[in-house]
Amino acid sequence: MTAPALAQERAEAVDDVILRAEQVTKIYPGTVALDRVDFNVYRGKVNVLVGENGAGKSTLMKILAGVEQPTEGHLTLEGRPIHPKSPREAEALGIGIIYQELNLFPNLSVAENIFMAHELTTGGAIIQHREQEERTRALLARLEQPIDPRTLVQYLRIGQQQIVEIAKALALDVKILIMDEPTSALSTTEVEGLFRVIEELTASGVSIIYISHKLEELMQIGDYITVLRDGRKVAEAPMHAVDLSWIIERMVGRDTAASYRPPQHPIDGELLRVENITLPKQGGGYLLHNVSFTLRAGEVLGIYGLMGAGRTELFECLMGLHPLAQGEVWLDGRRLTGGIDRRIKQGIMLIPEDRQREGLVPELSVADNMLLASLRNYLQGFFLSRSKEMASINRLVRELAIKVSNVQNLISSLSGGNQQKVVVAKTLLTSPKVLLMDEPTRGIDVGAKEEIFEIMRRLAAQGLGIIFVSTELKEIMAMADRILVMSKGVITRELDRESATQQALVEASAIGHELVRKDVSGNGGS
Repeated sequence: MTAPALAQERAEAVDDVILRAEQVTKIYPGTVALDRVDFNVYRGKVNVLVGENGAGKSTLMKILAGVEQPTEGHLTLEGRPIHPKSPREAEALGIGIIYQELNLFPNLSVAENIFMAHELTTGGAIIQHREQEERTRALLARLEQPIDPRTLVQYLRIGQQQIVEIAKALALDVKILIMDEPTSALSTTEVEGLFRVIEELTASGVSIIYISHKLEELMQIGDYITVLRDGRKVAEAPMHAVDLSWIIERMVGRDTAASYRPPQHPIDGELLRVENITLPKQGGGYLLHNVSFTLRAGEVLGIYGLMGAGRTELFECLMGLHPLAQGEVWLDGRRLTGGIDRRIKQGIMLIPEDRQREGLVPELSVADNMLLASLRNYLQGFFLSRSKEMASINRLVRELAIKVSNVQNLISSLSGGNQQKVVVAKTLLTSPKVLLMDEPTRGIDVGAKEEIFEIMRRLAAQGLGIIFVSTELKEIMAMADRILVMSKGVITRELDRESATQQALVEASAIGHELVRKDVSGNGGS
């Protein structure tokens, strides 16, 4: 579509704008997060917002949701100026938000989290727990999730916790719903269920602001797209008028095709051997059952599977987290023993799926987060050598191209992609031989993914063994030398890069239940 045609279509849609941000600027000390940004939200439509990590997307959404206030500029809702000073004020105006980073209380139940700060009460004093649980059950059924409303959130996997975040937003009567990376931890089936809910919401007149780094997903669900880069708006268009290359070019200003380039280096002999890892499930059955495989030095081994396949549990067993796990793990010919601290010393390290809760400490600086797992290396007598610490920190900042003005800044001041690089730096300072990467590109943009993949290729070329989990077929097929497919706690298929197809991976991820049933009953193997 030509530029005049785009302009005409936008002009025709002016009356359909429910919320408008005009010339919004947000300045933090030393940083301009947003620079005179205009943003339109069209009524009853899915309004997609894209940009690299650090482009200003989350900052703009926080301003719309009342979490932050703009340094300059203003907002209008249905033609009236608004100035939300808090999330409660934004909710009163009909604006709700699902945050990128989970915002739940792990020691409370699902229902209690969903109705937190707007509880159903009798006389304003007595909470109606049963009514809250019934409404929660209905919300979860709408999202096609059979989660018990009374379950404590701490016992849910990250994908289920993300479903709870979505249900929490749906419990509000909103005109505008902001979804910041709502599908980053969801399986394909769960994403399809969410999209059906979004269609229901827009059909009833709710406007959706949708942020995601899964570009194909955006093209499927979006009606309008706005692109931010370096804190500025660079483009806006109806989604039907653009294609994938148009989006990427405006997001990053460069060709990212090389990001899905497989490693090119020799692979040496066996480095890791895993034999018959079995993890019992509370109440009977198994989370993992007789899982065995090998990893060679310099090899990138991909593990593909849907939610509940046992991928994260496998990594936890390799790190010695589960004392009830059975089986053996051998690294460089030596059997691994002990818990997490001992496994780290023996040469195995994990980059967890949830970097905010398990990989980083938000209250600490970039430097302190990098050093968390390797402090013993900097001891001189009873004291830590600050000069040695800073030498290691500065080296990793350079090698991993971490964008930080001062390593003493809080880790929360960095974009998602740079936070992920800090988690990688923390693991590398322990001098690992095997690196476990659980969804290493979750919630980061296409440019940051390219940088993470380049780091993986470089580490493999140095002789590290890398095992990485991803639900993204494109990533697994392009980056892995070999792929293991898991389903229901067993390995259902092993494929090399040449023989791996999307159909083969999807089929293998769907047949694990029958294999487990046969194996447990003694009628077959895994």
